[in-house]
Amino acid sequence: MMLSTAPGFTEEATIWVRADGSNFMPQIVEAFNKGHENQIKLDIIPTAELVQKYATAAAGGTAPDGLSLDLIYTPAFAAAGQLEDITDWAKGLSYFDQLSPAHVKTGTYKGRIYGLPFSADSSVLIWNKKLFREAGLDPDKGPANWAEIEADAEKVNALGGEVKGFYFSGNCGGCNIFTFMPLVWASGGDLLSDDGTKATVDTPQMRDAIAFYRSMVEKGLVPEGAQTDSGANFFAAFAAGNIGIAPSGAFAIGALNTQYPDIEYGLTYLPGKEGGWSSFAGGDNFVVTKGTPKLAVLKEFLDYAYSLEGQTLLASRGSLPVRGDIAKEALKGLDPRYQTAADAMAKGKTPYSVVFNDIINSQNGPWVQMVNEVFFGDDVDGSLATAQETMQSIIDAGGANQ
Repeated sequence: MMLSTAPGFTEEATIWVRADGSNFMPQIVEAFNKGHENQIKLDIIPTAELVQKYATAAAGGTAPDGLSLDLIYTPAFAAAGQLEDITDWAKGLSYFDQLSPAHVKTGTYKGRIYGLPFSADSSVLIWNKKLFREAGLDPDKGPANWAEIEADAEKVNALGGEVKGFYFSGNCGGCNIFTFMPLVWASGGDLLSDDGTKATVDTPQMRDAIAFYRSMVEKGLVPEGAQTDSGANFFAAFAAGNIGIAPSGAFAIGALNTQYPDIEYGLTYLPGKEGGWSSFAGGDNFVVTKGTPKLAVLKEFLDYAYSLEGQTLLASRGSLPVRGDIAKEALKGLDPRYQTAADAMAKGKTPYSVVFNDIINSQNGPWVQMVNEVFFGDDVDGSLATAQETMQSIIDAGGANQ
């Protein structure tokens, strides 16, 4: 076959994305394919299956050329030797220093870059303006510290009936790393050392944040169902219209605007104990399978995604811009609450760990067990000590395997 060397020969690269990205990835692939000779073939993989499926495919030589990967897993796949080192390509981008710092950090392993920012989400605080108004609160003023959250939640809770002041998913590791940890970060604490080698669970800031949630639980401001919620009601509880305040994500803007247009809501930052704020910078990194012959096509696709046209298209579908220098322009004309979420993301943090799944996301992991026990149980000291010890032993074992 001589076609491969003929001028104008079209190459096709395959990429995967988790189902969580199905609101924006088909659209950006379609737009790219319309305007370029080279093409992208997209496969959407169920969210819970993507990590295992990619690990198996990479080991068996059947992996896609590239994929949009939950950014927290980039270090693990880089450590496993399954990703292409794209350091030179990344640093050659004229806007490299404008790319989301949290994404770039999780995309870096042992000083080399294996993942670049693709899609972005941030954690924020949302409140129900109608319930605030009914409770005698200013519907346009969101709480700016923990005391204000609790006071506002108490007033909303006093409305009675089905109404509750505050909601969080008490048995969900991913939800709480996303929305509870920013309260700790904004107060000066952390869960892991910068390089992910040390667990720093038991800090004064963590204890303060736990006491804050426990107080709201003890006062009956949180529905009883929160204790067993492993994430199914993370967004649905607020969307039902009976919750005053809830930590959530930027994705809630699009979901509320399109699916629940009757809910009048405000959106602000997740605050520290005395003010200030932080956010979990979530979303996906774009990674390349080691040894793919389609690198040129993938570069072309990512160039398009990073262009103003690409960033604007992604923003219009609910994914925050990952290029700081054109973020405002990409968000122009959209719901102004997206700008707040984008500002939160730009200042956001993402814990760095090659064993993130085992310590944080796993339903049997130390983080899930700890948050459920410390929010609802009666032995905060014991729970913190167990979490610290278990997390550190998993980190040490993971480090030894590299």
